Amino acid sequence: MLIDTHCHLDASEFDDDRDRVIQRATHAGVGCIVIPSVSRANFETVRRLAHTVPGAVYALGIHPLYVAQASEDDLDALDVCLQASHDDPKLVAIGEIGLDHFVPDVNTPELRARQEYFYTRQLTLAQRHDLPVLLHVRRSQDDLLKHLRRCSRIGGIAHAFNGSFQQAQQFLDLGFALGLGGAMTFERSLQIRRLAAQLPLSALVLETDAPDIPPAWLGRDERGRRVSARNEPAEVAGIARALAGLRQLPQDTISEACLRNACEVLPRLAAFLSR
Repeated sequence: MLIDTHCHLDASEFDDDRDRVIQRATHAGVGCIVIPSVSRANFETVRRLAHTVPGAVYALGIHPLYVAQASEDDLDALDVCLQASHDDPKLVAIGEIGLDHFVPDVNTPELRARQEYFYTRQLTLAQRHDLPVLLHVRRSQDDLLKHLRRCSRIGGIAHAFNGSFQQAQQFLDLGFALGLGGAMTFERSLQIRRLAAQLPLSALVLETDAPDIPPAWLGRDERGRRVSARNEPAEVAGIARALAGLRQLPQDTISEACLRNACEVLPRLAAFLSR
């Protein structure tokens, strides 16, 4: 079975054909999709969607690109929602949370500090509710790690990881798996492809980040030029094939290992899938 460990299935890009998107994913062998929230506004949306889609699970959190509009009340609301969903087997993590040091709009000194505040507060909630985290990692590996080291072990997934081998090992030492998706499928993504080929297979999980980060085979015109394209969870099958090629292993071996790894870092996912 394939698992997409990071898919924004609630995004408006899927509003016109969400059922068909889910059908294509099922046909491609995707048996589980993890749907993270990005702000208080979609906490309930992702929860309801996860309960509508067989095999789907969800995470609740406030994304670093949304902290400018977020408030202290939103953190309190997250705490309340996590407590209310404590016995919900489909709640598997807090996320998507983290730090983004790439997008200019959230990298003024004031907003960097605000990102850090929301990140550390949500790490505290992860400890309080005994949940792993889904981390947004964008040119922010060292700062994310700095705060993780100050916590008791939380674990989770470093989503769309693109750091050094040393940084990768530090996340692994802290109980994280590394999410690999569409970026790995581009031949010019040399560092990600080296990580994918050389890190222990036990370190890796598969993801799409749909509708974002489409793989290399999407969005090409008749001349082979890149055009805008929507990613979707069915593409995790092709991402698994790409990883299998890089590691020179059968695709089934990759799929089984990445599912096992996801269950290791998201214990509630393992419990849900064993029901």
